[in-house]
Amino acid sequence: MVLDADAHLNDEVFLSPALQNKPASSWGVKVKERLKIVTPYLGKFRPTVGQCCHQCTPDSLGKTLGQKTASLGFQNVLAVDETQIRYRGWLVRRVCCVLFVSGCSVSPSPAGDRLDRVRQSIRVQEALCEEHAAPPGPGHQGESSRLPPYLSSLINTCISPGFLRFGCWLCLKTLGSVFSSIQVNLNHVAALHRASQQGSPLVYVFMRQSSLDFVLIPLLLFTQNLRVPYTFCPQQMNCSWLRSILQKVGVVFLPPNVPTEDDAELDDLYSPTMTALLRELLCEGQALSVSVCRETGRGGQWLARIRQIIKEGEVPDVSLVPVGISYDSIPNTGIPVGLGSLFRRLLAALWSQPSSSLRVHFAQPFSLKETCATGRCRVDGWRPLQELLLPAVLYGRTEEVVGQRKMSWILPSHYTPELVQSERDLSTALTLHLIYSTTSCMAVMSTSLVATLMLHRHRKGVHASALCRDVAWLTEELLFRNKDVGFGGSLPEVVCYALALLGPHLTIISTASRKDIFVIPRPSMDAITSLSIPTQIVTHSFIAEAVGACAVSAMLSEVACSGVSHRVRSGGPRGEEVRGDMEFDVALCETQLTQRSLQLYHLLPPGFIPPCQSSQSFALEAVDSLVRCGLLVMEEITRDTPVCDSWKRHVGQSWRTMDDLYNSDSDCEEPEARSYKLSQPSQCPEMLFFLCSMLAGHLRALCWATEGVQYLTTPMPVAQCEAVIHLHLCSRANQDKQYESCTEEAARIAVRTLTDLGVLVEEPLGNGTNLAVSPLFLLPDNTQKLQRFITQYIYS
Repeated sequence: MVLDADAHLNDEVFLSPALQNKPASSWGVKVKERLKIVTPYLGKFRPTVGQCCHQCTPDSLGKTLGQKTASLGFQNVLAVDETQIRYRGWLVRRVCCVLFVSGCSVSPSPAGDRLDRVRQSIRVQEALCEEHAAPPGPGHQGESSRLPPYLSSLINTCISPGFLRFGCWLCLKTLGSVFSSIQVNLNHVAALHRASQQGSPLVYVFMRQSSLDFVLIPLLLFTQNLRVPYTFCPQQMNCSWLRSILQKVGVVFLPPNVPTEDDAELDDLYSPTMTALLRELLCEGQALSVSVCRETGRGGQWLARIRQIIKEGEVPDVSLVPVGISYDSIPNTGIPVGLGSLFRRLLAALWSQPSSSLRVHFAQPFSLKETCATGRCRVDGWRPLQELLLPAVLYGRTEEVVGQRKMSWILPSHYTPELVQSERDLSTALTLHLIYSTTSCMAVMSTSLVATLMLHRHRKGVHASALCRDVAWLTEELLFRNKDVGFGGSLPEVVCYALALLGPHLTIISTASRKDIFVIPRPSMDAITSLSIPTQIVTHSFIAEAVGACAVSAMLSEVACSGVSHRVRSGGPRGEEVRGDMEFDVALCETQLTQRSLQLYHLLPPGFIPPCQSSQSFALEAVDSLVRCGLLVMEEITRDTPVCDSWKRHVGQSWRTMDDLYNSDSDCEEPEARSYKLSQPSQCPEMLFFLCSMLAGHLRALCWATEGVQYLTTPMPVAQCEAVIHLHLCSRANQDKQYESCTEEAARIAVRTLTDLGVLVEEPLGNGTNLAVSPLFLLPDNTQKLQRFITQYIYS
């Protein structure tokens, strides 16, 4: 494809004003001087992101496909000027933000008698009767109708127009000092306006990344004249006056003196009260905003409660809206707990220079009733991970076990205990689907591209010219995979912008003798872990290729260890060490490749694959994706008989009658096993190692965690177990200098996976759960077998 030399990706997105006005550094000038003739990005089209699942919600998808709308572009919500209001003039330009906020439409939502309606609900009355050990009846009505004060305060949360306008004005001013732009797709906003007119309440679901996530969605909806949702924030707010103010703009916090969601859900009154509150809000037609956590699955209980309300017929239907929030760099924020802390943060934000940007994508709304009530979202094939992998890990069995990994920790039993197991499985599948949907509609930022290339392709450093060419290549690959990118401008500008934001984690070497700078990641734990966070969205886009590449690497390692071919060496060298002298002349069986991909698929954390896609289809897709990208080619098999000569296959077969429908000629034809070979272009080994490296951090953390279970001498709570595993991961990372595998998130995911594998067993203890090492894995041989099974997929 030939590109115009002056092409740009996104004309709506610009660099930070702070970076534009800042004097150019010496290395930035050298990048631009060096790359004047480099062809910029592929700027011919913008992918369509955020479409709902064609398998689970075909009716909702069909409504959007039938609508033809012109591209409305993006809007920076922080850029408020006089064109967005009715007035003009010098004074108007000074107070245009105030006039804009006062002109936005607000749907007030007073609490009214909501507290009485929640008290009188059947589920709350039953919970109160059980709490007071009294049967429901007229004689006990006064005693059983008393809710604890902390629950009553949560129910009285409301949306006051005055407080909402002031809060949004303050957020616009504060965020304008933190971010250079907050981009929102106006086509997605138009779809939300159409969906809000259909009558069903909207429920916004987003992934937890920062405390700012809970502020961004209400702010964006307010500026676009949409109904501001009630936001369920699973964080603690100990400052009483600040809690009171935020409750007047629709924020529902955890109860006072309750540190975590788990502690809140252990209260017998909390779950029925929150379910009744959700019912009242949805009956009023209010919008809701809930969050889900990828590594723990927390937040799924709100979706389970909403689905239960829909099933009981109390609310006809709701429209779920996945929201993807993409940061250039995720801010390290927390909710202030005092007046001094609040003012210090506000002053720091107002005096700071905006350096980064973010983009928000609202996916297509889809019907919750259509997803669950029609039976299209099925969970019949769920099986424990022990049944799927332990036969192959411990006994080397090669037969394929059909099924998908069951993740019961997504929705524990003490969350919504009134649900039966089948309903709990459906709610778990819905949560997993929304985790995948929110991740899929996120835009890929420039910092994600540069961090991915520095960690997975140029770990030993790279010149700026080569980095820019790889950024252009990776951007094109992402666009072809229907991923949107959240940056624009010419190639040198975007690379300089990303390097400026990632500067604290990189070492940039500039010499007077060369016009090309040299960039290398800092060899420290903080730098590598910070670079690994933005790479997750790129790994999500290449997950099929990464799984297939790891399966190829496992088979090549097995061949190399068996000594069949001395020309294959893939058991430890890095890409830079083997490039040029490695030969890939080994035939790889398609059945074995699919089996290895299937086994690795079961070890992936949630969010990479939708639950409606079978594990077998993903394993086949992983192999096919390597063929499409040119890493694998089908091996040609010489035949004694031409393919078109079908006479010899029918010789000797008896004649059959036309009525014998079950004895056709096709029954005698067994499908021929196909095999593949690695192609031989110059970039094939480098591309293979690049894809394998995307999953190396997760697999290495899982392998180290398996090794660290020996330190779990006695049963301990889950949080303490995760802390012990995290400490061991940090120790191994310092020893092996592989720091991307020692994050707290990696420790939590590893503990969850080991629990599903049966390495750790859960022991109920009071209101909590302890984890202990399974007797099966107290034997060192079984632990070593699991380590070898995981290590085979790690290319180095």
